[in-house]
Amino acid sequence: MKRYVRLWFLFILVQVLILYKLYSALENPWMLTIKSSASDWLSQQTVYPCGFRKLPMVFEHGDSYYYVVWETTCSSESPLFKWWADGSTSKPAEYIEPRYKELGSSHHRYTVIFGPVGEASTVHYQVMNFRLSSKQYTIRRQVFSGDRHRVLVISDNQNGPKEFRKVLSTVRDHYAKIGSPHAILHVGDAVQNAGRLSDWQNQFYSPIEDIVDYHHSTPLIFVPGNHDHDKARRPSNKNYYADMYHGIENTQELSKDAVKNGTYHRFFHSVSVGSARIIVLDAECPSAEQTAFLKRELESAEFQNARFRIVSVHIPPYIEFWDPFTWNVKNEKHWGEHVRLEYDPLFRKHGVDLVISGHQHNYQRATVRNSDKGTINYAIVGGAGGTLDLRQVMDWKMYNLTYLDHHFVSLTIGDSELEWVAYNVAGSVFDQFSIKR
Repeated sequence: MKRYVRLWFLFILVQVLILYKLYSALENPWMLTIKSSASDWLSQQTVYPCGFRKLPMVFEHGDSYYYVVWETTCSSESPLFKWWADGSTSKPAEYIEPRYKELGSSHHRYTVIFGPVGEASTVHYQVMNFRLSSKQYTIRRQVFSGDRHRVLVISDNQNGPKEFRKVLSTVRDHYAKIGSPHAILHVGDAVQNAGRLSDWQNQFYSPIEDIVDYHHSTPLIFVPGNHDHDKARRPSNKNYYADMYHGIENTQELSKDAVKNGTYHRFFHSVSVGSARIIVLDAECPSAEQTAFLKRELESAEFQNARFRIVSVHIPPYIEFWDPFTWNVKNEKHWGEHVRLEYDPLFRKHGVDLVISGHQHNYQRATVRNSDKGTINYAIVGGAGGTLDLRQVMDWKMYNLTYLDHHFVSLTIGDSELEWVAYNVAGSVFDQFSIKR
């Protein structure tokens, strides 16, 4: 009998150890990537009951509006989006009927643009439906003088979900010490193939949901990369998740038809983050409209009176690392030349402080004297997970530092100082600088 009890106890102990090992393995980036792919496949086989495939993700939509996107595995009946704000002049809660688009048999996408939120310090929202509803999420806005805005800067995680999860794990540990970021600046190439639904799930949404879970309450500022969107202006295009800035100049009178059929195509806009003004440009789709916007915005009182003036564009003005074959034989050396030849002279003329780019999968930073305008800083932050670019094809003789590994940047914007700190996957600082006013 005693022997039987000992064997039974040993059996239970072994099972507990196995379960512990499995639980530990599930936190491994490689296992999480497999889990994400398996969940996506099971959802497509309708093995799972109706539920959220992608929980709400919030983007800024200019200075006083937000855009929220979520996706379910089946169409929801009569969904509503509820939002309200806290403050002395707060309005009652508002209910909005979301826009709906079926992307596939088990991909049902919903989007909402809401606001204006005014000077509210906290904004709340919830997806409501009798079959499935989300939690209540809260966006905490830094609206008071002296507030310091923490901005997470990442780019080019496409096709590297395992490495992206490692970067995000370090991001999580970093912000656990100082408080969650108030905004996420994603400088493009969130996925490898914008027309492949599984890429959006496995390379972008699932890693963020599994590791950091900021995206429900921390607005993303999204800079389009060359992999992120279908450039075609036709109803059948594959802009599945990259329409967060449709109608940004005319939010209140936004044409629903233009959003539904995908014929509206625009990313360039500007937004204020504390004492900084950020201009977002679309490097892949240069146009007379975008150039006119850039000139107008650079000359505007909002931009010129900002303490810190920032431009973010996916393709850098000065690329040094790329694949030599595609650079020379396929003439990718000319890719994005307009950023250097047309846009950069405007940046320098109008006193831009910082140009943030991705595209090149490593880190570079240059501080360049800009005549009577002081200095202009160029930063390439393309190391959130994609395969690294290790071969140099150009030498502009301008970069102060080059770092050939994965990384992220913690950007802090105060009233009189902008602090830029770059971290590697181990959580160690490898570059930092500040701009003081």
